[in-house]
Amino acid sequence: ENVTKTFGTKKALDHVTINIPSARTHVLLGSSGSGKSTIIRILIGVLRADSGIVKINGNIGYVPQDGGLFPHLTARDNVSLVAETLGWKKQKIDARIDELLQLTSLDPALLSRFPKQLSGGQRQRVSLMRASFLDPALLILDEPLGALDPIIRNDVQNELKSIFNALKKTVLMVTHDIDEARFFGHALTLLRDGHVVQTGTFEDLRDTPADPFVTKFIQAQRTFE
Repeated sequence: ENVTKTFGTKKALDHVTINIPSARTHVLLGSSGSGKSTIIRILIGVLRADSGIVKINGNIGYVPQDGGLFPHLTARDNVSLVAETLGWKKQKIDARIDELLQLTSLDPALLSRFPKQLSGGQRQRVSLMRASFLDPALLILDEPLGALDPIIRNDVQNELKSIFNALKKTVLMVTHDIDEARFFGHALTLLRDGHVVQTGTFEDLRDTPADPFVTKFIQAQRTFE
């Protein structure tokens, strides 16, 4: 609510207010430099806002742009790292891993591999398992499909949406791709130069744009019927 963040003379966020409803997927949309990453960094606690209020109802699971897996750990060790750090017993960890394997449809045999031995889609599933391990109230995904080739990207899109629906979690996703935002988002927030231009459904942005920039942004990427 009314969040501002400045770096030197540049105002990265200028009195930004965003409400993210529970059990819905909300997409932050915008070009590079619009403020998307700054919002995420504030939410996960890497940055502190200069002013404004940030309220999060519960804990957070975070999936960075490239998945953020530790290359020297196996997939299983990546997934269970936080739980082991918190002192979970092996039986409880194994049970949670089994739950998440079913949820993400990941082959259990892949857990013994290191990240470099996994495909892009497999790494994304492992990263999502790790982010979901402690059953967070909010899942944040920062450009989760950006590094995938188009064919894998389409498959992972459908899988992610199914997982979100099964989890019934509050999801905040960052993208610059309007088609991706339309596919995932119950609501979209379009940012420009640290300001919220418009929040609403894709149809709201397409049919009743609050600013000419909204139409320009949509039409620059794809023409929808």
